Amino acid sequence: MPPRYCERPLAVRCGALGDMVLLTALIRVLHAEFNLPVDIVTSGPWSEPLLRGQPGVGEIFSMRSRKTPYWLNADQRRVVRKLRARGAGPTWFCDADDAARHVLERAGIGAELLVDVKDHALLPGEHATEQWRRLAQIMPRGLVGPPRADIESVAPGCFLEVLPAHRADLAVWLQRRDLAEQPLLLVQIGNKRTMRRGVKRLAVNNKYWPLERWAEVLQFLRQHHPRHAIVLLGTGPEQQLNQELVSLAQVRGLHNAADDLPIPRLVALLDRAEGLLTVDSGPAHAAAAVGCPQVVLFGKALPSLYRPRGVAHADVQLLQGEIEGEPSMLGIDTRSVIAAWSSLKLREACPGSRAPRRA
Repeated sequence: MPPRYCERPLAVRCGALGDMVLLTALIRVLHAEFNLPVDIVTSGPWSEPLLRGQPGVGEIFSMRSRKTPYWLNADQRRVVRKLRARGAGPTWFCDADDAARHVLERAGIGAELLVDVKDHALLPGEHATEQWRRLAQIMPRGLVGPPRADIESVAPGCFLEVLPAHRADLAVWLQRRDLAEQPLLLVQIGNKRTMRRGVKRLAVNNKYWPLERWAEVLQFLRQHHPRHAIVLLGTGPEQQLNQELVSLAQVRGLHNAADDLPIPRLVALLDRAEGLLTVDSGPAHAAAAVGCPQVVLFGKALPSLYRPRGVAHADVQLLQGEIEGEPSMLGIDTRSVIAAWSSLKLREACPGSRAPRRA
C-alpha cells in the first residue's frame, strides 16, 4: 500500500517566541496558495498558545525538545506517530539546523517533499518576513499537482489575530488590576538571557540595558504621560528583575505583570496598549503583529533582518548603539531613547476591546 499523501502544507519551525511570530508571514502565504490550513511542527511552550486559532493555522505538533535522543523523548515519538497518521506532503523546513530533520524522516517525509530554508540563501538586505514570503512561493520538487495561488491579497509582514476569548480574558485581568479604564504604556526590559542569575546574566547578554537608564526613561514616561498606567512585561523569571527596576525608578502607576502574562493575554495586552518600549525581543514582534507602535533597542542583531514588521505598519522607532566600533545596546544613551519615544506616533487611547482586524 502506498504511503498516505496529505495535501495540507506542513511548516517546521522550532524557534523562540519572536521567531514564531515572524513565521506567520510564511503561514499566511501558504494558506492562500493551498487554500488549506497549514500544519506546524514546533517546540517550546510558547508556540502552541501563540498560534492556536490563528488564521491559516491547522494542527500543531509540539515537542519539548528536538535535540534529545529520540528513544528518550516521548514527545518526539508522539509527533512522529501523528505525522505518520496525517500523511506525507509538501513541507517547508524553516530551521537553521537539522535537529528536527530526523522527526520528518521517521514520519516518512522525504527530501523530495521538502523546501529547506538552508537551500535558499537570505538575499542582501532581505527582512525575515520577506524571506518567509519568498520561501512560501517555492514548491517542493516532488509536489503532486500545482497549488492554487492567491497571495496578492496577503499583506506583507507578520500578523496575529486577537481571539474573542483572549480579549475577554484580558478584560477580566485589567479589571482585577484596576487598569480597565486607564490608557496603557508597556515596557519590556528583559529577554531570555536576563532570566539567568548573577554576573553571568549580564556578561553574556547583548540585549542588556542598565537598570539606571531604564529608571531614568520611566521617570520621563511618568512625567510626560501622567494619566497612563505603565506595565512592565516579562515572564515569571523576569519578575525579580522588574521589581528591582520598580524600586529604583520610584514612580507611581508602575505595574509589574511579569508573573501573570500567558502568551494569549500578552498578545491581547499589546493589542490594547498605546505603545511599547522594548529591547529586541519576542514581544516586539508580537506588538508589530497587532499594530502596536514601539521603540526598540537593538544589540548585535541585524535591524535590517529583524526589525519588527507587521501588516498594520505601526510606527517603529529603532535604536542601535556602538561600543568600540561594534554594535552594542550599551552604546544607546537615555537621551536617544527619550527622543525616539517623543517622536513615536502612539495609538489613540482605547479603553476596552479593539475591533478585530484583518490581515
